[in-house]
Amino acid sequence: MIRTGCYLLAWAAFLLSARGGNWPQFRGPAGDGHADSSHLPLSWSASENVAWESPIPGQGWSSPVVWGDSVWMATSTGEGASLRAVAVDARSGRLLHNVELFHITAPEPIHKLNSHASPTPVIEAGRVYFFFGMYGAACLDSETGRVLWRNTDLPHDHGKNGPGSSPVLQGDLLLLTCDGTEQRYVTALDKRTGKPVWRTPRSNGAQLEGKPGDLKKAYHTPLVIRVGDHEELITVGAFRLSGMDVKTGRELWWIDIPGFSNVPRPVYGHGLVYVATGFMKPEFWAVRPGGSGDVTQTHVAWKMARQAPQKPSPLLVGEEVYILSDNGILTCMDAVSGQIHYSERVGGEFSASPLASGDRIYLFDQEGTASVVAAGREFKVLARSALGDGFMASPAVVDNALIVRSRTRLYRIEERH
Repeated sequence: MIRTGCYLLAWAAFLLSARGGNWPQFRGPAGDGHADSSHLPLSWSASENVAWESPIPGQGWSSPVVWGDSVWMATSTGEGASLRAVAVDARSGRLLHNVELFHITAPEPIHKLNSHASPTPVIEAGRVYFFFGMYGAACLDSETGRVLWRNTDLPHDHGKNGPGSSPVLQGDLLLLTCDGTEQRYVTALDKRTGKPVWRTPRSNGAQLEGKPGDLKKAYHTPLVIRVGDHEELITVGAFRLSGMDVKTGRELWWIDIPGFSNVPRPVYGHGLVYVATGFMKPEFWAVRPGGSGDVTQTHVAWKMARQAPQKPSPLLVGEEVYILSDNGILTCMDAVSGQIHYSERVGGEFSASPLASGDRIYLFDQEGTASVVAAGREFKVLARSALGDGFMASPAVVDNALIVRSRTRLYRIEERH
């Protein structure tokens, strides 16, 4: 009863922080791309509805996270030699902190669509946590910018593509995905010290023996869900979707999938986990979590093999689930049956994940255009806006404002009266 009570208190505190305007992790308070605001601006330009813009030092595709009046993100300078944490004031855009976390003498190459600082940090009251893949994880005091701990014992490589998986905070655990071309595992660190609590290798290592290294890696951000009386970590590696016990790292069940270099973060609802299977032959699957061992033949509810995303994460809004392909095709499906309501071209190339706010869906492309689409079974573009030099990062929301990172700048976009 005491443990249950503590869980409920923690959950209540989390909800309170979310309602207070915080955006603590990749894709928001629940990690699903939903904003608790129905008054975001419909359109904007350089001279309309931009409260401020601020240049961000270096380069990084890390999405912004917000706690109180601070916006944090990762960046890199010196072509990846200096991996850094940056914070700006949410009210003014003024630079607050610019802290080097790791200095790399020989940074590995990166893919042309990636950066050395793509993983999004995760933040809570007083602390912000960063992950740079093979180079390590670190924790800062979010008030002072002081480094509290570093962990560089996370061996794996990125296959000359750079890091991509964002950290997840659950209770006292910082959950990290380390899927390299040879070493592939999920690990939990004690958030207070950075010391390891558990480390679980991917369970399909034998099946991947002999495959090229590039077909073994992944860049996935996991999701914690409640299944029955326990929490499960939903995590995707090359050719395998797994449900793990959050506290111990024990793999509870798995489903074999047809893909690698997995990027999109799953979403959960209607008793189903919605997951994009990765590169090679991208598909979109709805699966039932739970069970024991190999549930590939019993727990797949439906599949969709057309226009599946390789980078943008899916979005679940009410009875519909939406996927945005990298080449700009938005598909709306019935979330339970998988029936397609529409599949229409928005235009542009996409890396950023969709955002839902009220009855609108916001889409930010790599060229700097944002399209706002009506949520629902009919495709309707409500507005298009051009700003900045291209969006690789996913947006954040604070109060009734969008916090959007372009390739070089950060913007606060809200209705100006």
